[in-house]
Amino acid sequence: MAEKIDTKKVFFNPFSKNNPVIVQILGICSVLAVTAKLEPAIVMGMSVIAVLAFSNVIISCLRNTIPINIRIIVQLVVVAGLVVIVDQLLKAYAYDVSKQLSVFIGLIITNCILMGRLEAFAMGNRPWPSFLDGIGNGIGYAIILIITGFFRELFGSGTLLGYQIVPQSFYEAGYVNNGLMILPPMALIVVACIIWVQRARNKELQED
Repeated sequence: MAEKIDTKKVFFNPFSKNNPVIVQILGICSVLAVTAKLEPAIVMGMSVIAVLAFSNVIISCLRNTIPINIRIIVQLVVVAGLVVIVDQLLKAYAYDVSKQLSVFIGLIITNCILMGRLEAFAMGNRPWPSFLDGIGNGIGYAIILIITGFFRELFGSGTLLGYQIVPQSFYEAGYVNNGLMILPPMALIVVACIIWVQRARNKELQED
């Protein structure tokens, strides 16, 4: 008899206690690449949610028919097809953001979060739990991107989503944007701070 899956945990755990970025330490490269501004971070997060959710469902539906020795190839083909669809939709409806993301949308194909969830979850579970797992892990990934992009754009450029947030009077009084915040190494530092807060709040994640 198949083990009953707690769908609530499957969906909500990736938000915090089993977050793919700050707990499993996956998908760090894209966090460095697309979070200098908040808008591309949001779009990248939404793209990964869509690709991860639907690839999980497709692989789950096909799991009993995929030969074990070519399963990775099949997973890559499914993910690549979905990424092409997302890329074309962005070019059609959000061209400016698509240009900002450049090759990084295509690199969703190699995102280890996707391959990890397909191999660890979708290949062994039904479509509905697999869909929830994909949505949950995608949201968990997007949360970190958005938090990182929020702080990097705010302190690096004084804007959010392109709108001026820091008052002009601050600049007139001598305030200067922190140019370091828009450099890739600062993404690592922001993520490290998020990890520190996460582990301080969740004692079970702390190593002995």
